[in-house]
Amino acid sequence: MTGPRETERIDKWLWHARFFKTRSLATAEVAAGHMRLNGQKIAKPAHPVGEGDTLTFPQGGRIRLIRVTSLGTRRGPATEAQALYIDLDAPVATRSPLE
Repeated sequence: MTGPRETERIDKWLWHARFFKTRSLATAEVAAGHMRLNGQKIAKPAHPVGEGDTLTFPQGGRIRLIRVTSLGTRRGPATEAQALYIDLDAPVATRSPLE
């Protein structure tokens, strides 16, 4: 028997994962309707997000596609924040022309 799935508010998770400088910026982005969770538009900053969920949102002139791998407990250093997600749309490394 499994217990309830662990979740966290999406605005708080986005702030922990360092996608937004402040939690209020994350809240505004979600409230503006610019966020998709598993392909569905969401507009409530309190919407729960958990491991395995996929987020799609605009950031800095590009569309981010992120898979949540764990929940944050604090807003730590960037290396700690990067362990919270997998970037599904990461640029492919290019090979040197000399190789």
